[in-house]
Amino acid sequence: MLLAAALLLVAHWFPGVNVTSFGSALIAALVLGLLNTFVRPILILLTLPVTLLTLGLFLFVINALMFLAAGSILEGFQVDGFGWALAGSLVYSLWAVVIDAALERLFSRGS
Repeated sequence: MLLAAALLLVAHWFPGVNVTSFGSALIAALVLGLLNTFVRPILILLTLPVTLLTLGLFLFVINALMFLAAGSILEGFQVDGFGWALAGSLVYSLWAVVIDAALERLFSRGS
């Protein structure tokens, strides 16, 4: 749910990223998670020489492609172009790191 809220925040900040509802954001966050789990590692492996030549900067392109792919698959989540996908994926990834770190701190205190 927190990643869906982060996706809504991205859509609020960037006019080229559109999310129609919280339900659509939930589904989009799920699809992004699935794409990042199953498709992204394959793309990273296939583009390893380019990634090494660009010192890892090509990973931003792969993240943007995952964001753009989710936008093209889903009806309630749309991305207007590669530039918006790049910006949206960067901010979404930053929020995901913040959320992950906050949850890790929260749950590590309890054990």
